[in-house]
Amino acid sequence: VQLVESGGGLVQPGGSLRLSCAASGFTFSRADMRWYRQAPGRERELVAGISSIGGRTNYADSVRGRFTFSRDNAKSTVYLQMNSLKPEDTAVYYCYAAIAPTYTNYWGQGTQVTVSS
Repeated sequence: VQLVESGGGLVQPGGSLRLSCAASGFTFSRADMRWYRQAPGRERELVAGISSIGGRTNYADSVRGRFTFSRDNAKSTVYLQMNSLKPEDTAVYYCYAAIAPTYTNYWGQGTQVTVSS
């Protein structure tokens, strides 16, 4: 199983980034996918999730309305479109998969997002 994140970088406040997570080694359509983030000195927190069935999404209150989580099962990839970025969004963003039927979970290596002027 591999989860490979990309798309992080440095952006000014108010800017946008799109993170990608390319998955391999499992049946992607059977996985619930999530993005977590961890800022320095803080615990890892859930940012957004998307279900394997129906593609239902959920978001942390801090990002709802600014971030959009989507999946492309044909490409085994999920995307996190991040708009109106704020300095407090600065963190390492991790892709996470929970794979049915056992919901064994896997993590990507993370990608750094820095929001600063």
